[in-house]
Amino acid sequence: MTGMQTAPYQDFAREVLGFEFKNLDLLITALTHRSYVNEHKKSVTQHNERLEFLGDAVLELVVTDYLYNNYAEPEGILTSWRAALVRTESIGEAGERMGYEHLVRMSKGEKSGSTRARQQILANAFEAVIGAVYLERGYADAAVFIEKFILSKLNTILSSGSWRDPKSHLQEVSQRIDGHTPLYKVLEEIGPDHDKIFTLGVYVGSKLMGKGTGPSKQAAQQQAAQAALIAYGQDTKTD
Repeated sequence: MTGMQTAPYQDFAREVLGFEFKNLDLLITALTHRSYVNEHKKSVTQHNERLEFLGDAVLELVVTDYLYNNYAEPEGILTSWRAALVRTESIGEAGERMGYEHLVRMSKGEKSGSTRARQQILANAFEAVIGAVYLERGYADAAVFIEKFILSKLNTILSSGSWRDPKSHLQEVSQRIDGHTPLYKVLEEIGPDHDKIFTLGVYVGSKLMGKGTGPSKQAAQQQAAQAALIAYGQDTKTD
């Protein structure tokens, strides 16, 4: 890449991360999706999956370390909090806030893909950026980066109760209010076997309380449970 082509990456590092990369190739690789390499095999050989692997481990360690040292809750609660912080949606949203989507190198097909696929790419890139920061600056600076973009959301997650599993929460609410256990039913399946989209409904008694759509029955169930909680006026808040 020419200096003109790499300048936006250094600008991003300086303005968003707060420092310049000595090894800018680390950051560029962190923002390179495998699909881009497949389209540019002659000029590009590195994609971000190895950095993502490293960044995922650093992210989990930093979050675990923070929760352990700042909260006295039992292991099960801390595990749920950590899961809420590092799930794809959370880190994908962090990537959106950072505003690096225009710097992510991906194939033309991926650029025109679904919102869900794009969020997954942004989330993977976020973890890869963590890996790049760790290699460039060390654990301490990687932890500062994670605290700024991930741990800063903890209070919101705790106050909203969004760390709770929607299905478990719905079961508590429906049994308390209506005396029934939720029942999930498949309403629709579309797409080929390798890329199906499921729509499920959750019923309490005979009443349809919510619908959810996702790439798996489990994901659709979670969305349906979330919709039902909103219908109950609960959302994901603790009660």
